[in-house]
Amino acid sequence: MNFATRMDSLGGDAAIEVFTKAKQLESQGRNIIHLEIGQPDFKTPKNIRKAAFQAMNDGYTTYTPAAGLLKLREVIAEHISQTRNISVNSDEVVVMPGAKPVIFFTLLALINSGDEVIYPNPGFPVYESVINLVGGKPIPLPLLEELDFQFSIDNLVNSISEKTKLLILNSPHNPTGSVLTAEYLEAIAKLAVKHNFYVLSDEIYSHLNYDSKFTSIISFPSMKERTILLDGHSKTYAMTGWRLGYSISPKAIAEKLDKLMLNSNSCACSFTQIAGIEAIKNSQEFVKKTFAEFKQRRDVIVDGLNSISGINCRKPAGAFYAFPNVKQLPISSNKLADYLLAEAGVALLPGTAYGKFGDGYLRLSYANSIENIREGISRIETAIAKL
Repeated sequence: MNFATRMDSLGGDAAIEVFTKAKQLESQGRNIIHLEIGQPDFKTPKNIRKAAFQAMNDGYTTYTPAAGLLKLREVIAEHISQTRNISVNSDEVVVMPGAKPVIFFTLLALINSGDEVIYPNPGFPVYESVINLVGGKPIPLPLLEELDFQFSIDNLVNSISEKTKLLILNSPHNPTGSVLTAEYLEAIAKLAVKHNFYVLSDEIYSHLNYDSKFTSIISFPSMKERTILLDGHSKTYAMTGWRLGYSISPKAIAEKLDKLMLNSNSCACSFTQIAGIEAIKNSQEFVKKTFAEFKQRRDVIVDGLNSISGINCRKPAGAFYAFPNVKQLPISSNKLADYLLAEAGVALLPGTAYGKFGDGYLRLSYANSIENIREGISRIETAIAKL
């Protein structure tokens, strides 16, 4: 068939591809340890599920405004105002079916052909795919292991040109688990103001900041008017399948995002929005419990990986991913990931799934039980000993 050439710019999702392969092996009787999928392995809290059921019974089964229910936008505005120490109005909030549309629509709204977009590499693959799709020029910003997978400010300065329109940040970060410090964010904010570019701040893992208080770039002087903040319910409340995300942006940008919602999805699911209010407004015990569990798992997986000859793993400061260096091993990270699935029954991802600067690394999600993590580490160690 004769498809539009723009489709060639879109990549796939390595995690889903590996998950599919792993499921095929399971159908053949293999026992697989899943460390490839980036979603919490917990049920959505009961109070949130009950709120959705009640909302359906109450008639929340119809369209809502494209930007979302006003009462949800008000709750989100209050939440972001409190957690980021800024003042947010409901007309600066756009509710979307997940966080990916925030990335997609921000790039559609801001980027013209030839505009340059700086993005972290390794990084979430959707960034580069959609930059290319909308006709922008992707400028990869290497994340350096020696800087705990932060980027060099000098490299950022050298990447900025008169064509720079947008910088994408992701902190805590997928796939490395790095967290941008307040000092880094302050320096970035000054550059954004000086060179007059926007920042898309992907903060979907903001609640999983293990060793310090979370800081957002939107909180710095003159940054609210040039930041599009991305957050959502998926990772915080184990609501990946509910598809509920949102943006915070200057009103003029929010109006464009609203128009893109209107012309694509119409709106996020109405009863899901009611459940989203329940998630933010009521008990946060689930969030505290899962935070503690993920932190314990982090320590288990990092200690386990570092006990294997030829693997070195820095302790991630956030999210739920480990990103070990496997450059000392005799095969590439791509071949190693395939080998560990076939030989050890452990599903994980090569760092190259997240960009060229991920070469020599693996990504392991510790959104799995400690028992399974330990079993996975044991299998990896046994398989690597055979190389």
